[in-house]
Amino acid sequence: MSKEKKTQEELPEEQTNINEDVNENVNENENAEEAEEPKELSTEEKLAESEALVEQLKKEALYKVAEFENYRKRVIKEKADLITMGGKNLMLALLPVIDDLDRAEEHIAKSEDVEALKEGLLLISQKLRATLQQQGLEVIEAKGEKFDTDLHEAVTMFPVEDEKQKGCVIDCVQQGYKMNGNVIRHSKVVVGQ
Repeated sequence: MSKEKKTQEELPEEQTNINEDVNENVNENENAEEAEEPKELSTEEKLAESEALVEQLKKEALYKVAEFENYRKRVIKEKADLITMGGKNLMLALLPVIDDLDRAEEHIAKSEDVEALKEGLLLISQKLRATLQQQGLEVIEAKGEKFDTDLHEAVTMFPVEDEKQKGCVIDCVQQGYKMNGNVIRHSKVVVGQ
């Protein structure tokens, strides 16, 4: 017996099968490498392939441009809708206050009780302020505070004797407001000098 046959006989059957599998895989890999070698393309075939690729890339580019244009139009429409309908929630919240004002106007013509009218007007004013506060409106506290250019607009400077009042707001001419933390109107103030 040859040495190779002898060694295969001495090996268990499982080991022999593994060796055969390895040999088959090696043969398959060699065949696959031979099959993968690119064949030479003629110049005309290369040109046709390149033109097909260019056409495909042109189509993809046009698709992307059209997709971006549609996106841009959709964003512009959404912004326009937000601008026109953005105040809808605020208006809905203010409608009950307007209803109260309408009722007050009716009672002003009929009533002669000034105290009741004052009380009704104060209630409507409080309701309006509460509604605006629920919508994110905040009053900027100014009087007695240090002058801050981010919150206040100095209308005039007024000489003061007390050192503690120098650089502070001593009077508020027009109230300032913030909306959700952003200043929408600065307080017009008199600053101590």
